[in-house]
Amino acid sequence: MPLYIVRNDITTMQVDAIVNAAKESLLGGGGVDGAIHRAAGPQLLDECRTLGGCKTGQAKITKGYRLPARHVIHTVGPIWRGGGHGERELLVSAYRSSLELALEHDCQTVAFPLISSGAYGYPKDEALKVAVDTIGDFLLRHDMSVYLVVFDRAAYTIGEKLFADIASYIDDNYVQEHADRREVERHRGIFASQQSVCLEEKSLWAPAPCATTPESLDEALGMLDESFSQMLLRKIDQAGITDAQCYKKANIDRKLFSKIRSNIHYKPSKPTAMAFAVALELPLEEARELLQKAGYAFSHSSKFDIIVEYFIAHGNYNIFEINEALFAFDQSLLGG
Repeated sequence: MPLYIVRNDITTMQVDAIVNAAKESLLGGGGVDGAIHRAAGPQLLDECRTLGGCKTGQAKITKGYRLPARHVIHTVGPIWRGGGHGERELLVSAYRSSLELALEHDCQTVAFPLISSGAYGYPKDEALKVAVDTIGDFLLRHDMSVYLVVFDRAAYTIGEKLFADIASYIDDNYVQEHADRREVERHRGIFASQQSVCLEEKSLWAPAPCATTPESLDEALGMLDESFSQMLLRKIDQAGITDAQCYKKANIDRKLFSKIRSNIHYKPSKPTAMAFAVALELPLEEARELLQKAGYAFSHSSKFDIIVEYFIAHGNYNIFEINEALFAFDQSLLGG
């Protein structure tokens, strides 16, 4: 099931479990920890007192009490000390321990904050990469919907170089698209003045009649080309991967994939079609072809399209990294 990146207050998330970025004492604190304890009520602290604390990189579970979530998973992230004291390994362990605990307690939906990125000082772009990589790896092996909850835009950032590279790619393509459009506007008067000439020479421009023009509607329908669903399933077979591997790499829910598989004429949304192109690691021309089957095309008047195109053109098919970038540029996400 998918990984979603959302802007929200984690205490209001209606999921099976929310994850608390806690202190080792588990007795509450500031930031997300304090907000969760306030929303859950005093019974949460009472139960936490019985747990005997929690080591950094580990996790423990309690009831949710007054929260919409059934459970709170308390995990302790590392304090940033420059990156040379095993911080990354401990942060990976905090996410992994929380996910395994959620799995053990049959949680189908889990919401995480960006652990250690607040008072503990872990650089936000690095904390984000650890979160996305660790959760993404887990979801390739297990069925669960996971939300990475960002409270506000200031709390979210991708690497500066990646951001700059994507911004430059958008600039190069988005500006060119609009420059071309302005050129069309400039010549519109010329086109209008030539219109009568074009009409007079219409016979010179008319295409030759098609030898296979259908004589009836039934015949036309019988000439339908390969559908999106048919092409997708063919590409999966050619890639030598299973259906599950494909929809998980696409960040797509199993139920949605079943609809696509069972309905030859299913028309996916554009983000879904793009997600499958990414999952299949199609080169740009083949990605365009798959999109075309769903009735779409890459557009250089859309930042969303340009960002996805950037990653495909650079051979980066990690859908979670693509979604990091899309979120950073305030675009909708792939899959989901």
